[in-house]
Amino acid sequence: MRTAIDTNVLSVLWLEGTHTSEMSALLGRARGEGGLVISAPVYTELMAHPKAGSGFLDIFLAKTEIAVDFAIKEEVWREAGRAFGEYAQRRRQSGDGVAKRLLADFLIGAHAYLTADRLLTLDASRYRHAFPKLRLLP
Repeated sequence: MRTAIDTNVLSVLWLEGTHTSEMSALLGRARGEGGLVISAPVYTELMAHPKAGSGFLDIFLAKTEIAVDFAIKEEVWREAGRAFGEYAQRRRQSGDGVAKRLLADFLIGAHAYLTADRLLTLDASRYRHAFPKLRLLP
C-alpha cells in the first residue's frame, strides 16, 4: 500500500512539537504497510521550511525511505486542473470571491489520488471535497 504524504505532516514532524511522536508513529505504520512518496509540489514546499537548508531535506528523505515523484504525469495535471476549476467555480458561485487555496494543494491531492493508495495529511477537509474517492489518513 503506497502512501503519499502531505507537506503539513513533515513540517509538523520537523517542528518537534506536541504531535511529533504521533506523526512518527503514523509514518512508521504507513512505511510498514508499503512505500512512502511525496510529490514534487510537496518537495518544493518543504524547501521553504527553516530546517530544509544545507541538504537536510534530501538526507531526511533518504533516511526515512520517502521517495520523491518529480515526474508528474499528464493525468495528474488534468485531475488537479479539474478539481481546482470546480473549487474556483464554487467560490465564485457562493459569493466568496476568487479561489484562496493554492494550486499546489490540488496537485498534491491529484497525485495521491492517481498514484498512491492514500494520503497522509493533517488537513483532510482540504482534500475531502475535491477528491472524494481519495483515502485519507489518519
